Order: sequence, then structure tokens, then C-alpha cells
Amino acid sequence: MNKFYGTGVALVTPFNENGSVDYQGLKKLIDFQIDGGVNYLVSLGTTGETATLTKEEKKDIWDFTSETVAGRVPIVAGIGGNNTTEIIDAIKGFDSAGFDAVLSVSPYYNKPTQEGIYQHYKAIAEASELPVILYNVPGRTGSNMTSQTTLRLAHDFDNIIAIKEAAGNFEQFSEILRDKPEDFLFISGDDPVTLPLIAMGAAGIISVVGNALPKVLSDMVNLCLDGKFAEARQAHFDLLEITRLCFVEGNPAGVKAALQQREICKNFVRLPLVPASDQTSQLIAKELVKFL
Repeated sequence: MNKFYGTGVALVTPFNENGSVDYQGLKKLIDFQIDGGVNYLVSLGTTGETATLTKEEKKDIWDFTSETVAGRVPIVAGIGGNNTTEIIDAIKGFDSAGFDAVLSVSPYYNKPTQEGIYQHYKAIAEASELPVILYNVPGRTGSNMTSQTTLRLAHDFDNIIAIKEAAGNFEQFSEILRDKPEDFLFISGDDPVTLPLIAMGAAGIISVVGNALPKVLSDMVNLCLDGKFAEARQAHFDLLEITRLCFVEGNPAGVKAALQQREICKNFVRLPLVPASDQTSQLIAKELVKFL
């Protein structure tokens, strides 16, 4: 589980203008992250526009990512959804070579009860050969996984090793951090609250803005984990505006605009997403200059 301390980055999926996957851009992105000092990568989380990818594309991206990383950092595969049986089938059919864990988002759209969420993750934990990281993001799923459900799962299943938490509720965060098993990791799922959450005991961040600024973010996280919060504070403040801009027209449109400015990959997205507007892209470009 030490593999998942520090900075994780939820990789975007670069696309070509015709909508195909841009593997040259993906290689450049992966190398950029590793050179920037990130501790691990998440392949095909929400930021990877996974909902728009076919099963064949997902397999090809996972294979390419594993081959490109070549053991340099741990990799987490995003395998989630709102059809439990389909997720279990995907996990059982997943070639886990080169991967270190599965990140699975709490079921969206269906709005299950807390017991339904528990049973969903129970089935996943029992099916997965890899450790499982829970992911709570009510702003996208339409339902919150409560601290009680998270703690129940954390105590009941040894292979549920962490949660990526993005509920935006510090009371909920505090309850999980207070009552979790000692070796269960709490990972921030929201860039702007990384510093205060590490101060409370979080293990780090799975970041979006880290796609564009891996070194700035990982340096800040490392300072926080070393207890050097006064030194980390300025980077925390510096990142607030670029992070806001990356989300103002949706994720990953904003961070892809930033990546285009950094000449890592183009800003193409798949419908129903559209690229960030010219105005927002110009503001992102202006803000990026401060870090270069």
C-alpha cells in the first residue's frame, strides 16, 4: 500500500482530430508524469473519458499504458460503473499484468441505498485479484457513499485498501480518517483540498491538474507528507486558480487545453464533451505561464 502514498494522476486519454486514440500523445503524457515525479498513475478513470471508449479501446489503452510505464511506477486501472455484473465480468477478464490495483467508482445514476453500495463493492472485492480502491464522487454519481459504508467496507475486506474521496464534506472526511483501519488509505479526490486533507492524515491525491503540472503538484504533496506545510502553502495557493480554470467548463476539457499549451497532446475530446472555449483556454494559457 506504500505504492499509493503521494501523488497519483488520473490520466487523460489523448485523441486525434478524427476521434481515434492518440497513442503518441499518451506515451508523451506518461513519460511527462514520470519525469515530473508522480508516484503512480490511474489509467481510465473518469478523467480518461472512459464512458466514451469501447471495450476494445480500453484493452488497447491498458496494454499500451502497461508497456509504456514498464514498471517505472505503479498503475491503477479504473474499472467501475452501475452494472455490478458487468463490472465483475470486466475484472475477471482484465489482464492485470503491470497493474497494481483497481479503482472503482461508486455506482452512478441508479442511486442505490447504502446497503446496495455495500453489496456492490462486496461483489467486486470478492471477484478482484487486485487490491480495490473505492471512489466516492457524489457530484458525478448522484449519490453519496457515507462514512459508515466506507468504514464498513474498509473493516470487512482486506483487499479494499483505500478510498479516493471527493464528497467535499470535511465532517465525512474526518469520520473516515478517525475510524478507518490503520493500513486503509484515505486519498484526496479533489485537487484544491489536498493540503488540508494530508494535514488530517490523508495519504495524498489522485489528481486531475497533475496531468499538466506533475512536478509542481508532486513537490507540494511531498512537502505536505514531510510535514512541511508552511513550505507547501504557497504552491497550494498558486495552484488554486489553474485548478479552477481546468474545471470551469468540465473535466477533462480544461486540463486538455492546458496539455495542448504544454505541447503534450491536443485538446480533442469525445462527445458529449466539447473542448474548452477560446476564452477559457486563453486564461489557462496565461495562468500556466506562472509555472513555466
